[in-house]
Amino acid sequence: MTTLSQQACEACQADAPKVTDQEKNDLLNDIPDWEIVVLDGEEQLRRVFTFKNYAKALAFTNTVADLAEAENHHPAILLEWGKATVRWWTHKIGGLHENDFIMAARTDEAYRSSN
Repeated sequence: MTTLSQQACEACQADAPKVTDQEKNDLLNDIPDWEIVVLDGEEQLRRVFTFKNYAKALAFTNTVADLAEAENHHPAILLEWGKATVRWWTHKIGGLHENDFIMAARTDEAYRSSN
């Protein structure tokens, strides 16, 4: 079985379906440190990552940026001293797609590698 982080992201169109409630619950089992939040009426995945200092948090955000560029799927990242908050959602559909969960899992892997 392929782990969530190893799955391929698919090109997303404006008419792509959002994940169902059941799919959200199933996918969240693979990324338990993430939460679903609603901002501006859109569901998003959010996680706060902590670091020993600003430089480590910055390096992590750059790694996430590289992951995002590789998939042409970009999160919101808030960089602060000792932490970075990452939010994934699919802008084109105004909510959550499976791609967001895949990228969250890849973000978790990047975090594990950075420590």
